[in-house]
Amino acid sequence: MAGHSIPHFQNDGGHSAIEIGVKEFMCVGASIPYDHPHVFLDMGDDNEKVCPYCSTLYRYNPALKATQTNPVGCTFTNVVAA
Repeated sequence: MAGHSIPHFQNDGGHSAIEIGVKEFMCVGASIPYDHPHVFLDMGDDNEKVCPYCSTLYRYNPALKATQTNPVGCTFTNVVAA
């Protein structure tokens, strides 16, 4: 399986809002096995988007890189079994 080209984010910490450095992304909810369907979200011209599954509020922060989050640690990395 190829790596992701669109950043994926998770909310294991139960944060009410997460700042991200992109406007197009995937929300997975919490880490596996507690994830929800991996949903593509696009902020468009807005700077905020709420995930329809987990209600996490994502805010665009242009100072962050594509895989950075505030709070730190909300980037989802899929671990492939060996």
